[in-house]
Amino acid sequence: MVKIVLFLNKSVEQNAEVYFEKAKQARRKLEGARAALEKFRRMRREMEQEETARLEEIKDKPKQAVKRKKEWYEKFRWFRTSEGFLVVGGRDSTTNELIIKKYTQKDDVVFHTDMSGSPFFVIKTEGKAAGDASLQEVADATFCFSRAWKLGLMSINAFWVRPDQVTKEARAGEYLGKGAFVIRGKTNYIHPKISIGIGVTKAGAVMCGPLPAVQKHCENVVELGVGKEKPSDAAKLVKKILGVDDIDEIVRALPSGNISIKKERKSSS
Repeated sequence: MVKIVLFLNKSVEQNAEVYFEKAKQARRKLEGARAALEKFRRMRREMEQEETARLEEIKDKPKQAVKRKKEWYEKFRWFRTSEGFLVVGGRDSTTNELIIKKYTQKDDVVFHTDMSGSPFFVIKTEGKAAGDASLQEVADATFCFSRAWKLGLMSINAFWVRPDQVTKEARAGEYLGKGAFVIRGKTNYIHPKISIGIGVTKAGAVMCGPLPAVQKHCENVVELGVGKEKPSDAAKLVKKILGVDDIDEIVRALPSGNISIKKERKSSS
């Protein structure tokens, strides 16, 4: 039921004009509301289209690898033995010096060879006794990352000593350059095996070292040997097999000298 109010002080025509004017105002408000609603719908469609395009762009864009935070020991040669001990080794005379002077504690085990151009490798024992498996693996690494590998020599023995047997005090008339040390006392020799592999740990780090150690800590492992491939060419093959993004990390991990890619192996863990 619609109520109509008539103004007694106005004529019929004047009353009609009042209601005609109100009707026009109501029509204008309705048209404005319709226009505002249509504008809102248009803006929403445009926003939905923009969001769809943005999602498509994200989907099609190659995912960038999240950079992994590297550990302190990754600036050296390193691996973990099959018994779980961290091992660090020198890359050159500077890192040899740094490892012995700064990163070797009294309970650690130090490895070297009688050949110049060999790295120092150190088992970080943290007060625990390294077993025969670890000692053999570090002897293998000391040989494989020495100049003997590069020269194709197979008869170089590695030895281990305690940190207090390693000194920078040269004998009379001797000169010790950077990275060179004198070994005092008994040396414990181990014949190394040419057994080396490379893989990626669960944390995403490229680990290169004795095959049993790498198999223990990496799911997919590439076995390496002395060969004809340059490290840069071998790194490309390893990159393809392991699916590693950073080829420079592979090159840094590989031994110096020519390499052969023997086979891909599965983890033993």
